[in-house]
Amino acid sequence: MAVSVIGSGTMGNGIAHLFAQYGYAVSLVDVSDEALKKARITIEKNLIRQVDKAVITSELMKQTLANITLHNNMESGVANAWLVVEAATENAELKLNIFRDLDNKTDASVILATNTSSISITRIASVTRRPGKVIGMHFMNPVPVMKLVEVIRGYNTSDEVTKTIMDLSVKLGKTPVEVNDYPGFIANRILIPMINEAIYALHEGVAGVEEIDTVMKLGMAHPMGPLQLADFIGLDVCLSILNVLSDGFGNPKYAPCPLLVNMVLAGHTGVKSSQGFYRYTPGSKELIVADRFKQ
Repeated sequence: MAVSVIGSGTMGNGIAHLFAQYGYAVSLVDVSDEALKKARITIEKNLIRQVDKAVITSELMKQTLANITLHNNMESGVANAWLVVEAATENAELKLNIFRDLDNKTDASVILATNTSSISITRIASVTRRPGKVIGMHFMNPVPVMKLVEVIRGYNTSDEVTKTIMDLSVKLGKTPVEVNDYPGFIANRILIPMINEAIYALHEGVAGVEEIDTVMKLGMAHPMGPLQLADFIGLDVCLSILNVLSDGFGNPKYAPCPLLVNMVLAGHTGVKSSQGFYRYTPGSKELIVADRFKQ
């Protein structure tokens, strides 16, 4: 069965990897040939890591790669799909435009899913002529490893489509959780305000970067501290989700910390920019607190 994934970034290539590993023919679509090339290299590296850890066989790795085709054209990329999963940048206008395009370029029977982490499914569905077939399929990063899929029902999403996506998630080796369409859903409604509060604690001088992360790792058994996790997610993404929560609820408790706003404006967005609360050196796993935050 053919599946199309729109967007070849971190989430998109992870979703393509997952579907291909489970035997689906995957069309990975992106406007940039360079991004597609990079995505294929990333997928291959991650598959090699799985082989080295004996998670999959080398034969399955070859088959997984063979199941993925690259497309820089939307029309050819979605031509045979029964399901399209959009995984473009977390930008509402971009996603709305993609869904308008998908609605015109796919058969009315095709399910249109979005990997959005915070944007309203109902809003996205409203620009299509098939709101009953639009649903959220929010994977966690890294997609091949993390077990959770947040399945978000828009206001008009049908029971049949919801069941199809819940069952599909199980077939992909995931644990799906059904939630309703409100700002931040569940994962980010709880996670991102916690991260924001950790940034406020740093901003107000309550403790340093390492101290805050250590408290949450050792005291609350989190595998990663909130500031390191923010760097991993991307500080720009954290800010975007906080703005969605703040606009959606109109509650000042979701207001982003001024420190977060300034860091994003300065281009210090975490791992992808090589600096956030920590500094990141390619090829090194050592965590070094960014100079600005050293005590």
